[in-house]
Amino acid sequence: MSLIDIYSKDFPIFIEELINTPEFKRLNNIGMNCGCEYTNFPIFSEGKNYTRYNHSIGVALIIWHFTKDIKQSIAGLLHDISSPVFAHVIDFLNGDHENQESTEEKTEEIIANSAEIQTILKKYSLTTEDVKNYHMYPIADNDSPLLSADRLEYTLGNAFYYGFKSIDEIKGMYNDLVVSKNESGEDEISFSTLEQAIKFTSVCIENSKVYTCNADRFSMQYLADLLKLAVDKKLINMDDLYTVEDKIIEKLQEDEELKSKWNDFRNLSQIFTSKEKPNNGYWVNIPAKRRYINPQVVSKGRVSDLSEEVSKDIDDFLNVDFNIWLSGK
Repeated sequence: MSLIDIYSKDFPIFIEELINTPEFKRLNNIGMNCGCEYTNFPIFSEGKNYTRYNHSIGVALIIWHFTKDIKQSIAGLLHDISSPVFAHVIDFLNGDHENQESTEEKTEEIIANSAEIQTILKKYSLTTEDVKNYHMYPIADNDSPLLSADRLEYTLGNAFYYGFKSIDEIKGMYNDLVVSKNESGEDEISFSTLEQAIKFTSVCIENSKVYTCNADRFSMQYLADLLKLAVDKKLINMDDLYTVEDKIIEKLQEDEELKSKWNDFRNLSQIFTSKEKPNNGYWVNIPAKRRYINPQVVSKGRVSDLSEEVSKDIDDFLNVDFNIWLSGK
């Protein structure tokens, strides 16, 4: 059994059609772990198997499972269509460390300019406007820390690929979910039982500690600076960042300095820390986007209000001090 099998009993034809377009196929060479899967840190060793392609299909199937709505499902399917190579590393390159939204700008352009995607949308009487922004649909996406299809999928997906949860455990959490009204009167994916909500929130925090760990933050900043150097040297341009990772890696081999830095990146396995910035070497101080989810339990409220342990875990995570200088080798 795979994650896809858990998310939906059926695989709609409109999803099949869209995932075979060139624009969507590109996502199969855009990883979910933002380049960290190319390093030598053990936690990311299975990351290459989890791509924006897998994630986006998962999001669409989750939305379809809960809504049976084609418009919302396609919006979810295409929400990462503009992800550049190494994904949020490009946000780091753009200085957008904490929001990580600077790479979403091209979504509408890519959908509108794809003849194949437009043909499929017209077949189902849909327009670019209907699917260009999945933020319009609360089941697909909503304000953090609420639970949405997007946050649900990357939490379950990473929990599986990091080895934190088995397929059976993920199935148990997923099968506990229903749609109910939240405190704002909007539909939200919610847990039926407190037990499964606690399990989910705990693994979400476990994931988030990986997303914000020193190895992750250092690796992403190192790679962002490496790509900036490649742009400054005119080896690649900003449009190249919207191709595929294999092509960019191949380009880096054409310059001896960049090739050497890429090999150093591939071999990263140790992180060093310092309260003050040392005078020599490559050191960075990087803020973190603190991703967490506080799901609701039907008719009971938010899990943080129902479990003191979960509430403390969330508070502890939100209060981690990331003001530290990092280096690595």
